[in-house]
Amino acid sequence: MKFTKIIATVGPASSSPEVLEAMIREGVNVIRLNFSHGDHATHATTVERVRAVDGKLGTHTALLADMQGPKLRVGMMADGARLEAGKPFTIKVGQGEGNADMAWTNYAHFAEDVKPGEPVLLDDGKLRLVVDETNGKDEVRCTVVHGGVLSSRKGLNLPSTDISLPSLTEKDREDLAFALTLGVDWVGLSFVRSSADVVDLRERIEAADSHARIVAKVEKPEAVDDLEGIVEATDAVMIARGDLGVEVPMQQVPMIQKRIIGLCQGHGKPVIVATQMMESMIESIAPTRAEVTDVANAVLDGADAVMLSGETSVGAHPVEVIKAMRDIVLEIEKEPHIFHRCGDARIETDHPERFVSDAICYNACDLAERVSASAIVTMTFSGYTVYKVASQRPRAHIYVFTGNRSIMGQLALCWGVEAFHYDKMISTDHTISDVKSLLQRAEKVKDGDYIIHVASMPIAEAGMSNMLKISRV
Repeated sequence: MKFTKIIATVGPASSSPEVLEAMIREGVNVIRLNFSHGDHATHATTVERVRAVDGKLGTHTALLADMQGPKLRVGMMADGARLEAGKPFTIKVGQGEGNADMAWTNYAHFAEDVKPGEPVLLDDGKLRLVVDETNGKDEVRCTVVHGGVLSSRKGLNLPSTDISLPSLTEKDREDLAFALTLGVDWVGLSFVRSSADVVDLRERIEAADSHARIVAKVEKPEAVDDLEGIVEATDAVMIARGDLGVEVPMQQVPMIQKRIIGLCQGHGKPVIVATQMMESMIESIAPTRAEVTDVANAVLDGADAVMLSGETSVGAHPVEVIKAMRDIVLEIEKEPHIFHRCGDARIETDHPERFVSDAICYNACDLAERVSASAIVTMTFSGYTVYKVASQRPRAHIYVFTGNRSIMGQLALCWGVEAFHYDKMISTDHTISDVKSLLQRAEKVKDGDYIIHVASMPIAEAGMSNMLKISRV
């Protein structure tokens, strides 16, 4: 079993039952539903098919509903519309067909928000403009700094502009309500600017009585400025390097990635590295050596999961790219220094119950290292202890036994974790003996292996973890 998880985006290339099953067999742990594309009926069918595969294979694949967010785009463009450096270019609010001299945008507040001197980036930064003047209503005059062909529906980025759109647009609110009815495990919040955006989404999820947790996507400079607050407020973080690399200087992205991973480990929050990881495999049967190194570095940095987007959604080789990524992950996980990182452990001293539970979790990892334990077994209902144990990156595999089925899919995103449904909490001694037998029968452990047990006493009350025990198979 690999420790680092794989997320695959589903699209036309991967939505069939056969391809979904093949991807999950080859190592996919999380299926991403990209609400920037596809209608509700398509996403519902995907969820149904994933659950059918899980029923067949006995797996627990997580479902991540990724909201589009306030993604700004230009409208339709005439074929071959080329912007020339040094020439004027006008962007208008509304709908129509653009050309070499002007374009339309769907962003109603564009002319109100931008100011003279601010940059306007088109097509992931391939084309660069600077604002000369705006009428504050519906027209902005720019000068082309770096030109090129502008195609229809390309993205529009404003790295220096304080845009007035909320992180959840009207479309997102409709998509969110639908996704929650599907019972998704995670909701991706795009273009997060502050922890307040996360709090707003959490209130909406709780109002819908959903178990879904939040993945805050860091792709705006404002989010980089409020990383501590965002990591505190969210349940997981996605380093969305595509838009992030356009919104901030691209050379800053690698260190931002490392900083976010360190913060998330310190807070016991899963972290995802995403975008362009193996993009050449959209067409090619093999990744570039640079892409192999990129995936390897994410594993070495300590990411919980690595994500594929176009490679699996529209690529020519959706199953092969999973195999390639899995092989890279497994090879890098042979390196001993990726394990056991306790230096930045954060213990909740303000909450006595959390303090005891955190101390138990961190010492479980220390003990597992000292005795070369094969497994750390946690009994949990909320999943809290699992995230804390996993954040320490123990060498031992983490096996979770829970009576709460709703968290089993969520935990598929978490580093090194495999979940089992278990609801026979009779006594502490009986439960420890029983789960040890179950792991042995499942060939997860063998005679002579040491197991570290984390649980609460009395176990039937399913309280905060307060017990640490070592046993031998």
